Amino acid sequence: MRIHALPPQLINQIAAGEVVERPASVVKELVENSLDAGAKNIQIEIEQSGIRLIKIRDDGSGIVKEDLSLALSRHATSKISSLADLEHISSMGFRGEALPSISSIARLTLISRTADSDCAWRVHADGHEQNFDCQPDPHPQGTTVEVRDLFYNMPARRKFLKSEKTEFSHIETLIRRMALSRFDVSFKLTHNQREVCHLKAADSEAQQLQRLASICGREFIEQAVKIDFSASDLHLSGWVGLPTFSRSQQDMQYFYVNGRLIKDALVAHAVKQAYQDVLFHGRHPVFVLYLELNPALVDVNAHPAKSEVRFREGRLVHDFLFSALYRCLANQRPASQPKVTLANKENDESIRTASPLEDWQSYSQTPATQVTLPFQVSELQQSYSSFDRDIPDLPGFKNLEGLKTTDNFPPLGYALAHLHNIYILSETKTGLILVDTHAAHERVTYERLKLQYQQGQVPHQPLLLPIKIAVTAHEADLAEQQQVFFAELGFEINQLAPETLLVRAIPVLLAKANPEKLIRDVLADMAMYGVSSRIQQYSNQVLAKMACHGSVRAGRRLTVDEMNALLREMEKTERIGQCNHGRPTWIELSGTDLDRFFLRGQ
Repeated sequence: MRIHALPPQLINQIAAGEVVERPASVVKELVENSLDAGAKNIQIEIEQSGIRLIKIRDDGSGIVKEDLSLALSRHATSKISSLADLEHISSMGFRGEALPSISSIARLTLISRTADSDCAWRVHADGHEQNFDCQPDPHPQGTTVEVRDLFYNMPARRKFLKSEKTEFSHIETLIRRMALSRFDVSFKLTHNQREVCHLKAADSEAQQLQRLASICGREFIEQAVKIDFSASDLHLSGWVGLPTFSRSQQDMQYFYVNGRLIKDALVAHAVKQAYQDVLFHGRHPVFVLYLELNPALVDVNAHPAKSEVRFREGRLVHDFLFSALYRCLANQRPASQPKVTLANKENDESIRTASPLEDWQSYSQTPATQVTLPFQVSELQQSYSSFDRDIPDLPGFKNLEGLKTTDNFPPLGYALAHLHNIYILSETKTGLILVDTHAAHERVTYERLKLQYQQGQVPHQPLLLPIKIAVTAHEADLAEQQQVFFAELGFEINQLAPETLLVRAIPVLLAKANPEKLIRDVLADMAMYGVSSRIQQYSNQVLAKMACHGSVRAGRRLTVDEMNALLREMEKTERIGQCNHGRPTWIELSGTDLDRFFLRGQ
């Protein structure tokens, strides 16, 4: 057959195959148009999960009569007009494909009115992009788009849709996700004339938390930390769940870039690394995060549905996200309550590192059953300068009378007993604390070992027989460019040939690792993310095993002095809420909890 031009409706149907996957896709495109129009109130009416009817009504700026026909034509938009605009996109939509694509697979009616118009104008479309007949309508300022009989002329596409319940659940989830990106907008969703949700505009922080709780649950609010972090013209804000509040699925992860909900491998990798050794195996973190950056630094034209983006400085964004989240989680110590509080501002002086390491040279020769606590009571007295106020002298902390009235009562209180030689029972100013001795000591030891490993020069050992690794030319060039990076981690790698690497030395800690597989994985990470933490991960795994074997074992009775010393170390150790395996290290029973148990005051 000879080359020929396709008819407009077929072109639009092909485009619809990329843009409109299911009814929720139509809702997404139309609601984004409403947001771009400056709407403050958006009503979404759905019938039969969107197959019969999708109706979006807003109070935005509207469309003038002369532009209605253009709005229903392909590649016609008011949001960009030049290449410069395409490189600085700040609107949700910009392609000009949504309305003509939708009209080619459904019966579409568009009604709109601007502020200075005497009346609204209505037009019907069927995907042909011609013979538009505008009729007056009493519609108030704003726009209504009515989509009926979705896929009526494409029965094959209709067969791929799921049940009505499933399709509507996609729509409901979408609206809730979009509502998290625009607290200043009211969203009302109905299905088959029944109101499903009505999220009013949230201007104050209390109202925003209320909307957040209605979407993510009140428990998320109680177990989340607010983050507000800026660096290198990047700004990250939102809420991150504590590691102890996690889920079996990745169904409560909301990430927005300049207000656009996206899923990105680079972002997922940075978040995973930040939660690396505080999350229980097989669990996933929860978060609602907003990244703001110069629109010129992010390409939102990377996917037809605009659900993916490309960062022009991927390495910078990755490191920024990791650093912000890592510091946020590290700073959650017993003094920080598990609730939404402002945390991790740039240059936050409250961010502290673990205390200096002591001499651990005899560590590896000490049997696990004979390991003692890595701190002494005398050191505790020196580091806790408030003993000259109302804190009783060591040893013992036996005199607990009057401590509840002092301002110097430490967050984890003072030890009362070692229950079953496993759990420390401690009295605090407001209740009781239970500490898993081994888990807590394991985290303290692990953080100290990591600090020692990071601050000192990484010891390495030459290989008696250097290892040859066959790689691609690109990987070989990458290894050559990153020689300094590998050297800092204890590797000596040279390019022997265009597609061959020669490993001459490896870190001592990784002596039992498979260096060929490790280096291949590192290079693969670098090629995809611009960074790799696999070497550090493997090193941390070794250090974690050392910390586990070097920590207080269950069954060993601790003295009161040792228990209190461990409590004080916990209060200044990062990520102390979980052990190296993600298990919680301590729990709190407040006075209110105790009163409720015994029905006091009821």
